Amino acid sequence: MTRVPERGFATRQVHVGGDAAHATPRATPIHLTAGFTFDAFEDAAVHFGAGDGWGYTRTGNPTVDAVERKLASLEGGTDAILLASGQAAITVALLGLLDAGSHIVCSNHIYEGTRGLLVDNLSRLGIETTFVDDIADPSAWRAAIRPETRVLFGESIANARNDVLDIAAIAAVGDETGIPLVVDNTFATPYLVRPLEHGAAIVVHSASKFLAGQGAVLGGVIVDDGAFDAARAGALFPHLVARDRDGSAGLWERHGGRARVAHLRDGVAPRFGPTPSPLNAFLIGQGAETLSLRVERQSANALAVARWLSDRPEVLSVDHAGLPTHPTHHLAKRYLRGGYGSVFTLTLRGGLPAAKAFVEALQVVVHMTHLGDVRSLVLHPGTTSHAGRSAQERAAAGVHPGTLRLSIGIEDVDDLIADLAGALAAAATVDTDSLAVDVVA
Repeated sequence: MTRVPERGFATRQVHVGGDAAHATPRATPIHLTAGFTFDAFEDAAVHFGAGDGWGYTRTGNPTVDAVERKLASLEGGTDAILLASGQAAITVALLGLLDAGSHIVCSNHIYEGTRGLLVDNLSRLGIETTFVDDIADPSAWRAAIRPETRVLFGESIANARNDVLDIAAIAAVGDETGIPLVVDNTFATPYLVRPLEHGAAIVVHSASKFLAGQGAVLGGVIVDDGAFDAARAGALFPHLVARDRDGSAGLWERHGGRARVAHLRDGVAPRFGPTPSPLNAFLIGQGAETLSLRVERQSANALAVARWLSDRPEVLSVDHAGLPTHPTHHLAKRYLRGGYGSVFTLTLRGGLPAAKAFVEALQVVVHMTHLGDVRSLVLHPGTTSHAGRSAQERAAAGVHPGTLRLSIGIEDVDDLIADLAGALAAAATVDTDSLAVDVVA
């Protein structure tokens, strides 16, 4: 062992051990560091000039890079960018495509956090959004497009009504004018559907959900198809084809079809700064290693539960795309492989009082704001995620006073059904006349 020169206590406590031996672990190593040392003076200049190597975790980290490559491969994309949350992934993806005065055409059936970003935040930047209610009709999307439209946005399986997006049809509408389709694939995961294979340009996820699986960390990811075409879409996105400020080669000249994702990685994500922790990246990567096993089991459990619930007299309706009664069941059969997903809604006949009694009677299913966990979860959208919308807007989204959202986990399905049966029994005994007026009526 090399003898350490005799230095002061404070110096030794900082520096000794910093030269840990390099090894090749089987698990992805966690590079939990703000920055990286440079071996030579010139290495720093090369990194800042060409981007080679590692300098600072906000702009790149080996642990994060390993997980990005895994997720890009699973989605069938050329590149992925891991971020601190799903909301960050959506925000970065959109800000990389939009300017002040731009316009978005968006499915009306989306996560309320995304809706808030569009109508409250991006609108303050001069970016407008038109929402399409009949998302199965390509002509409705086409009619909403304006000269300043730059993005079409939808969810592969919608929150909360479980509508399945006709990805190929809507992507084709965008292709007519070079507008990219961005798809939030959180509910479906790449195990069930890979939107890029059906014409979408960008996929986003809340990696906190199914990709991680354990409900312990937050994260988001953007996956790009690497097929940006300057000839077709350069006029819509001049910042991707223009030369740099100093007159040097621009993104398109340097990256070709990867110009869009290169801009997101180098010009948007590090500047807004939603950097994921390498520890969180590691846990997302570990979760992704069992994604197919979990999603297959969760989807099978969810379909069994949905079928059982649809036969119960206490239940008014079940919105699960795997049921023949769902209006987009034909699209689910076309696009989803390996299952129909595990997040869906049911509506109780007893309204809000029945929903309250149902939730409070559950013992296996957990009451919390989350989904995609290995544990089964329940939430009442009308008083939580959709509380800020009017009663008419909630009804149009399939959220009624008695509506509950279930995210089914990997438990034994008989235990889940027994737990739900007990909750339905509790809901059926509620005297609705004696309770407070329904706050979401």
